[in-house]
Amino acid sequence: MDQQLPVDYRTDPSRYRHWKLSFDGPVATLGADFDENAGLRPGYKLKLNSYDLGVDIEMHDAVNRIRFEHPEVRTVVITSLKDRVFCSGANIFMLGVSSHAWKVNFCKFTNETRNGLEDSSRYSGLKFLAAVNGACAGGGYEMALACDEIILVDDRSSAVSLPEVPLLGVLPGTGGLTRVTDKRHVRHDLADIFCTSAEGVRGHKAKDWRLVDDIAKPQVFAQKVRERALQLAEQSDRPLNASGIALTPLQRTVEADALRYEYVDVQIDRARRVATWTLKAPGTEQPGDIAAIEAAGAAWHPLQLARELEDAILCMRTNELDIGTWLIKTAGDAAAVLAMDAILLAHQGHWFVRETIGALRRTLSRLDVSSRSLFALVEPGSCFAGTYLELALACDRIYHLALPDDTERAPTITVADSNFGLYPMATGQSRLGRRFYDAVPALEVVRAQAGQALDADAAFALGLVTANPDDIDWADEVRIAVEERVSMSPDALTGLEANLRFNGTETMATRIFGRLTAWQNWIFQRPNAVGDKGALKVYGKGEKAAFNWDRV
Repeated sequence: MDQQLPVDYRTDPSRYRHWKLSFDGPVATLGADFDENAGLRPGYKLKLNSYDLGVDIEMHDAVNRIRFEHPEVRTVVITSLKDRVFCSGANIFMLGVSSHAWKVNFCKFTNETRNGLEDSSRYSGLKFLAAVNGACAGGGYEMALACDEIILVDDRSSAVSLPEVPLLGVLPGTGGLTRVTDKRHVRHDLADIFCTSAEGVRGHKAKDWRLVDDIAKPQVFAQKVRERALQLAEQSDRPLNASGIALTPLQRTVEADALRYEYVDVQIDRARRVATWTLKAPGTEQPGDIAAIEAAGAAWHPLQLARELEDAILCMRTNELDIGTWLIKTAGDAAAVLAMDAILLAHQGHWFVRETIGALRRTLSRLDVSSRSLFALVEPGSCFAGTYLELALACDRIYHLALPDDTERAPTITVADSNFGLYPMATGQSRLGRRFYDAVPALEVVRAQAGQALDADAAFALGLVTANPDDIDWADEVRIAVEERVSMSPDALTGLEANLRFNGTETMATRIFGRLTAWQNWIFQRPNAVGDKGALKVYGKGEKAAFNWDRV
């Protein structure tokens, strides 16, 4: 029986309540006009273009529509359709009435949506221009910061600000602090003043401090935005005359203890607090030429897989908080997966294939940053090869069953060219590179085995799997490992996993997620923020926050 999920990430433009999409040649405009009476949950109004998870779900969908349905678009202008307000950030009253878990998951999805803009700019040539035509605060400025450039209206009142520290006792932790320094290179002392001043910075000072790229008087603002959007479009190689691919509705069945899609299946064992994920290989021969790939559209296997896996990850993260361990399995023909990979690599320069690779890259990244323990199980019938091997390499551990007396049934894994950088992590590394700390000798040994089906002993010898128990020990070893993991503190595991999964070079993206996982996660639980007299709780009530003045 199909059931309703508390939070559903599926939507389409006909159901938008907050954003309006318009198109003019190579420029799309994503206009913010948030319906204050259409919050995702009761208890607050989305005044002054303040947003909640529902607003971000629509934004994520809108950007995907532009990516796939409008390949002619080269620049996206993000602006406001309200007078004198661009976006006032995350709705404070929503945060005040939300649980800790809701706040953190909301911030994580916001991170991923903003990072997705930068991902598309870097890999797909889709540029973003923030046309800040009114007050721009907190998460609203963080949204602007995620764009390639920011133009601020110079009307003597519109300002950019990150007021979370002085007003709310929390951080601009979904990317504000990090992008101000790492991306915009605002001098650290000026950034200190900026992030501790509630009123923000406007006009020439905002430009001089590098908080925005340009300013414009109201009478020429629209013209300057248009001119700059077209200039950014000239930097893009997205096609001007291609036909888009319609993102047809994603089919999903929800049961009491399962999520079911065509290629992704999630079984929930509530008593054990474990979910078993099974991702299926392509079942039929895949189209190999561009015309056939385009004809398949949203049903093309790699794109459908990416959409189904993304939806399942988001649904499980938001709606199943106490299912803390995910067991990742695959099923099907490894040869079909490798054939899919060969097609992706052969046509990766084509816009649709490139966008599909991007969808897979961003979805695998969602797995990396999910606060769940991830164990991969390589069993008979598995197809951990190429792109599907990335699922295992994203896990905290990989258990590979050895069947030395039954070579026909013995499960194998296969490394492919796609494992050497097609889906970089937030660190910029491949997952194989992360595994071996980018040590060239180790990676060369693994590359020499690319295309070979490796049984448990061979995979273990190469360092590709964690353990290779035989069929006598398999059930007990896996059971004990899972039971031990489930018994541990979720808080400690979240910190542990976030550290171990990103052991390479620090990047802006890893710093954003690191600050959310550690700093903001901690601050969101402190009385100074969320106690009865905490700044977040008393905001808007005319009361003064009561702080514990100990510095910890």
